Amino acid sequence: MDFILEGWTRQFQEEQELTELTEAEAFEAFAGYCVLSSYHEDEFNPDQFRMGGGDDLGIDIAAVIVNGDLLREADDVREAVEKARQLDVRFVIVQAKRSEKFETKVFTDLADNLVQVFGRQPMTYKRSDDVADLRACVDAVYRDVSKFKKGLPRLAVHYVSTGRTGDGLLERKRLAAADRLRDTGLFGEVEVVAVGAAELRDLYRTASEAVSASFTMPKKLPLPRIPGVEQAFLGVIPARKLVDRVLTDPTGGIRKALFYENVRDFQDYNPVNAEIRGTLQDPDRRDRFAVLNNGITIVARELTTAGDDVHIRDFQIVNGCQTCHVLFDQQDELTDGVHVNVRLIQSNDEDVIGGIIAATNRQTAVTEDDLAARETFHKKLEDYFVAQPESRRLFYERRSRQYSGQAHVERTRIITRPQLTKAYAAMFLNEPAATGRYGRLKNRHGQRLFQPDQNPLVYYTTAAAFYRLEWLFRNKRQFWGYRAARNHLLAALKVRLLGDGPPPNGAGAKSACEKVLDVVWNPLQSEHHFGELLSVVVAAQAEEEKDRPGVLLSDLVRIERFADRVRRGALSLSA
Repeated sequence: MDFILEGWTRQFQEEQELTELTEAEAFEAFAGYCVLSSYHEDEFNPDQFRMGGGDDLGIDIAAVIVNGDLLREADDVREAVEKARQLDVRFVIVQAKRSEKFETKVFTDLADNLVQVFGRQPMTYKRSDDVADLRACVDAVYRDVSKFKKGLPRLAVHYVSTGRTGDGLLERKRLAAADRLRDTGLFGEVEVVAVGAAELRDLYRTASEAVSASFTMPKKLPLPRIPGVEQAFLGVIPARKLVDRVLTDPTGGIRKALFYENVRDFQDYNPVNAEIRGTLQDPDRRDRFAVLNNGITIVARELTTAGDDVHIRDFQIVNGCQTCHVLFDQQDELTDGVHVNVRLIQSNDEDVIGGIIAATNRQTAVTEDDLAARETFHKKLEDYFVAQPESRRLFYERRSRQYSGQAHVERTRIITRPQLTKAYAAMFLNEPAATGRYGRLKNRHGQRLFQPDQNPLVYYTTAAAFYRLEWLFRNKRQFWGYRAARNHLLAALKVRLLGDGPPPNGAGAKSACEKVLDVVWNPLQSEHHFGELLSVVVAAQAEEEKDRPGVLLSDLVRIERFADRVRRGALSLSA
C-alpha cells in the first residue's frame, strides 16, 4: 500500500476514533470520506456511510444526496423526498480495496449487483440489512417520479484502490459497467470512476481544505474599522460570477453547506421567491435587480484582496439564502446586466459573527424562535462543554464549522446543534420514534428545547451519551448495523438509569445526570449497559417481525409501538 496513504489512513483512523477497525475497514472509511467529500462540502460522520459485514454485494460505502443533503438511512431519505417539491438526487457508491492492483472483474460484478439494487423488481440476491436499507432508500426516491423536474437521479460509482489507473482492460471494463447501468434507464447521468493512489491523495487534500472562492469585485467600498472585524466591504458582483465562482460546487450543484447559518432553508417558490424569479425572467426589470433586492451577506474567516480580485476561505452566506437559490435555479436568465449587492465581512470572533447573523436575519420576516441559535443559552452550553475535565470534554458547535482548522479539537468530540436537538428529544422528551429531521423537530418542540431556565448539565449528559454510543457504533461489531436505532438506545439508557419520568431539573438534576455520566464515561460499563439495551432492541425487532416478516429496522424505529416495546424492555432491566 502507498506509504503516504497508509500514514494518512492511520491518522484518519485516530482522528475519527476508529481504532478498533481492521486496516481494511479503516481504509474503506477513509476512501468513503475522500469520495463523499468531493460531492458534499459540509462535515459528516464518514463511518455512518460504511456498510458492515458480509452480503454487501461489493458495496463498501453508500450515500444518497437529496437536494444537497447527504443521507444514509431510509427514514431520512423518505422525509427529504416527502417534503421536497422537486428532487435533485445523486447516489454515490464506493468499493474500496487496499490492494495495489485493480481487479478488472470488480466493475463488472459491481454493475450487475447495482442493477439488482436499483431495479424495480424484487431483489433475488442474498443481501445484508445495510443493502436492504439502501434498496429502501432507492424505493423512496423513485416513489414519485413527477418530482424529477430537473432530470432523473444521477449515479456515481467509484472503485478505489492504491494502485495505478490507466490499464487498457480496466478502462474497457469501466466503460462497459457504465453502459450496463445506463441501459437500465433509471439514471439521468452515470459516472463510473477508477480511483488510484494518486487520485485518492488529491481527493484527501481537497477534502481537508476549507471551502474557498475567488472572484472579481471591482466596485467595492471598504468600511471603517469595526471592533471584532478585520475588514469589511460593500459592493456589487455580477450575478453570473456569484453563481459560477461562489455558489456552484465541483459537481455542478449548489453549495448547500454555505447556508447552514441561515435561519431558514430555501422556501421554494413562495410569493417572495416567485417575485425574485419574476424579476429575473422579465427583460425590462432584471437589470434593476441590484436596487430591487437586498443582496447577500458573506462572513469569511480569511479574506484577501489584490486590486479587484477577492479570495475568501472558510466562509458562510449568513443572509441571502433565498436570493442565492433563486439565482442558481434561474441562472439561464442571468445577463451581464444582473448584479447582486454583497456585504463581505472578515471576522474570527464568534460573538461578532453571531451578532451579524442575528441582525441580518432579524431584518427579514423571521420569528424570534428562528433566531434561537444565537441566544445566550447556546453560548452558555458551548462554554459548559469546554469547561469539563479533558477526558470528558466535548465541543458544542453552535456555529457551523466553528472548530474548523483547530487541530486540538477531536472531530468525534464535536456535537452539532441538530445532533444535540435530536438526541435530547429522544433521551429526555421520550420521543425516540418522533425524532425526525432537525427542522421539524425544532418546530414541534421549540418551547421545550434550549430554554434559559434549563440546566446545561442535562444537555451535556445527552451529548456524552451520544458520543459514547457513536463510539460503540464505530468500534464494536455487535453494534454494527443498529445505528438506525440510535435514538431508541439513548431513550432506553435514560429509562434504565433514571426511570420514565420527565427531564431532570432543579435540585435533583445534578445527581441524576452524574448517574448517567458515570456510566457513559466508563468504557466497560457503557458497553455493558448499551449491550444489554441492544438486546432489548433486537428482541423488540423480533416481536415486530412476527407480524411484518422482513420489515427493516429503519422502518421500525419510526413506529411508536416499537418504541414502547423498547421502553418496557429497558424498564424491566432496571427493575
